[in-house]
Order: sequence, then C-alpha cells, then structure tokens
Amino acid sequence: MGLHHAHNHSHGHSHGHGHHGHAHAPADFGRAFAIGITLNLSFVIVEATFGFLSGSMALLADAGHNLSDVLGLAVAWGGATLAKRPPSRRYTYGLRGSTILAALANALLLMAAVGAIVMEAVERIGDPQPVGGRTMIAVAAVGVVINLGTALLFARGRQGDINIRGAYLHMAADAAVSAGVVLAGLAILATGAAWIDPAVSLIVAGFIFWSGWGLMKEAIAMSLGAVPSGIGPGRVEEALSRLPGVAAVHDLHIWPMSTTETVMTAHLVMPGGHPGDAFLHDVQHVMEDRFGIHHVTLQIELSADSRCHMRPADVV
Repeated sequence: MGLHHAHNHSHGHSHGHGHHGHAHAPADFGRAFAIGITLNLSFVIVEATFGFLSGSMALLADAGHNLSDVLGLAVAWGGATLAKRPPSRRYTYGLRGSTILAALANALLLMAAVGAIVMEAVERIGDPQPVGGRTMIAVAAVGVVINLGTALLFARGRQGDINIRGAYLHMAADAAVSAGVVLAGLAILATGAAWIDPAVSLIVAGFIFWSGWGLMKEAIAMSLGAVPSGIGPGRVEEALSRLPGVAAVHDLHIWPMSTTETVMTAHLVMPGGHPGDAFLHDVQHVMEDRFGIHHVTLQIELSADSRCHMRPADVV
C-alpha cells in the first residue's frame, strides 16, 4: 500500500503542544549560553593568572576544566542553533542531529580534561610545589558562585534534552570542583602540606569522569540511533497492536532525530483495509501524548503473508 504519513511533517504542528515544550529548549537557552560563556571565560582568565602566581596546581586544573566548559557551552550552543535550521533537499530533517553531536563532543571534552588533570597531578605528587593557600581559597570561592549561577541557568532544561544536560553537568561539576579547591586551600593553610594540592586535583578529575561518563554513554547511544532512554519499544508495539483493526505490528523502528525529538516508523497489518487519514492522525497524537514521539510514519499492509512480515524481528 506504500507509505502513509501520520501527519504532514512540513507544518510542524507536533512541536507546538504544551506538554512537549522541552522540544523548544534550544531556542530558549540562547541568552543562558551567552551569559554562561561570558562569565566563565572571564573567570578562566582570572583563575589561570592567580594559579600561575600562587603555584597552585588545583587552581590551574580548575581553570583548565573551566576552559573546557567554555568550549562545551559553545559547542552546545552551536548544536542548539544549527538544530533550528530548516530542512533542505540534502538534510531532509534539517540539522536537528547537531544537538546529539554537540552532546557527544561535550562528553569527549570532559574526558580530555580528566586526562590532562591526572597527568599533571601525578607529576606534581612526586614533586610537590609550595602553594599560596589564601589565593586558592579566594579565587575558587568566586568560582563556586559563578559555576553554580551558570548551572542554574540550565537547570530547567536538563531533564528533556541531553545537550542542555551536558551544559548543566559541566557547570554543576565545576561548582563542586571549585568547592574542593577551597577545601584544599584550607587544608594547606592548616597543615602546610603541599601534596594536598595535587591530591585534590586527582579527586576533582575523578568527579569530572563520574559526571561525564553517563553523558558520554547516552550521547553515543543516540549517535547510533538507539531508542531514547525514556521510551519502551515494547510498550509502543503493544499500543500499536491494540489499535482497532490492527492484526499485527512489525518493522518497528524508533530513533532520535535530535536530543529532543524522536522518529518512529512501523508496518501495521490491517486486513480490513486502509483505515483512512483520521486513524493516522489519531495514532500520531497517541504516540506523541503517551511516548513523546514527534514524527510517525506508518505503512499499512492488508495481508499478514507479505514477504517483509515473514522476516524475523532481528533483521533490519
């Protein structure tokens, strides 16, 4: 019977429902990205300067990570901006997948920061340098405020969009990292032990790795077209099979178009004949309301004996 679209993708009405407002996350966060990048870039310059002057490895490590966050915010912003580009003949879904690439790039930036911090800290543990504890405390305390403030700018979008969650995670991790540097400064003032500085930077690296690992796993899964983590394919198949007139469901595929939008295709065996456009529109609304799937394309088949229906589920 050919392909039948559950709705016309070009008019985009499926993006306007209030209960899926998170699909608009990229458009809403332009100002947050601009403020976050400006604040953090300024702080990186200040922190790196004081890190050199005081000889603090922890401050320099924190500055390095903050710089990776500036890059991370820029990448996330770039992904969100590209995702708003309209479809073209070559990119028929537009560039919505840019947000997935941005989240993956962010995760890799976090891991690169971890490697750099660990290498430097290990060298410094073998050869501890004198550190200015008061400078560490003062500069890192400012970092806690800036990073926490920037994280809060992205807090409301972190649940529905892993690109925004990447930005949020970076900033929240930084706030904790800066708090660790404050504690290291206090410990150095109390004991005079210079090894505390690189030791804290190792703890910082562990914290960054832990917070970035989940982001990287999910970004890789999305890059490979995995079903988004909040959607159960078994439940989607069950919902389709319960529709009136549907005898069987096969060739069900669900994958992310972007970090906020999901695509689904399926073949429905309906021996009673093609159910009409109203049925297709109803399926679209059910899929969006229950599962947050925004783009649905269905193929209606009249016979359960078609060759493609005979293929096992593990064949694409």
